[in-house]
Amino acid sequence: MTAPLRNAPRTVAPAELTRRLSEDPELMIVDVRTPGEFDTTHIRGSYNVPLDLLTEHTADLAERMHDHVVLVCQSGARASKACSALHEAGFDAVDVLEGGIAAYQAAGGTVVRRGTRWAMDRQVRMTAGSLVLLGTLAGQLIHPRLGLLAGAIGAGLTYSALSDSCAMASVLSKMPWNRVAPDPSLAALFEKAPSQAA
Repeated sequence: MTAPLRNAPRTVAPAELTRRLSEDPELMIVDVRTPGEFDTTHIRGSYNVPLDLLTEHTADLAERMHDHVVLVCQSGARASKACSALHEAGFDAVDVLEGGIAAYQAAGGTVVRRGTRWAMDRQVRMTAGSLVLLGTLAGQLIHPRLGLLAGAIGAGLTYSALSDSCAMASVLSKMPWNRVAPDPSLAALFEKAPSQAA
């Protein structure tokens, strides 16, 4: 039997979030996906604070956030990481949307949609899969050493899992199709988001 994870984030089910949104005007939704993902699909009224910005300024954000905060990402993984960072900064009044925005949409939650940009995890899977396929085919058809590309991608994905980081996602987030203007900044969030004292 496995022991329960210590400091596992509290989660909120999609249906429960829908109920809480209708009943609690103070509820603050913080979406930690990339600006491009947020621009394509997000929960109305949510604030976009990409995970890298949140982890860089966790203490500042923890001081600014309300006691009613739900973190959102595509599947729940990035939001859980953001939740851990906020817990380490001493902010515990935070939940993670169970299953992410994908589960929220599947449960009938309403979202704002613009365009058809793919979620970052889907872009990473497509890019990694294409590079592995290309490396394998090039290794068979052109030169055996070109097959090492598939091994390099496999090593990168293994490192990504072990370090809980993703260099490929970082690179893809800077591609033109993922750029939105202007990108969120900490100052912009503080201007838009109400303070705790308000």
